[in-house]
Amino acid sequence: MSYAIDANLLLYASDQESPFHDRAGTLLDEIAIGPEIVYVFWPIAMAYLRIATHPAIFARPLSQADARANLDSLLALPHVQAVGEDDRFWDRFREVADDVRPTGNLVPDAHIVALMLSHGIRTIWTRDRDYRSFSGIRVRDPF
Repeated sequence: MSYAIDANLLLYASDQESPFHDRAGTLLDEIAIGPEIVYVFWPIAMAYLRIATHPAIFARPLSQADARANLDSLLALPHVQAVGEDDRFWDRFREVADDVRPTGNLVPDAHIVALMLSHGIRTIWTRDRDYRSFSGIRVRDPF
């Protein structure tokens, strides 16, 4: 089975003050063991870098080098794949948008769902309940 992970899992693992820190760290340890293929979409990686280093969001933001090192470690695993848009993306995004009509904060989620569908991925691990608005995917909340 393969699945995608959302930025919030990475952020909780990096934020020692989060009540979800320990569970997120355990989940990332389990991901490191494998063997399932895990997808990290480039917009997720960039969201992680943006939020983990932002002093208005994290009480103790990570340095850019530390946040990047965290991603380097994850992406170096042989069963973790970083993927982005392909030729099918815009058609998938339009399908998702026709179904949900995303605006505001749902637009980035629709982007991720379109990436999932473009790459044949049906499951995402996330705390974000907004993903439940989208059909054709399975949302798993590890918390």
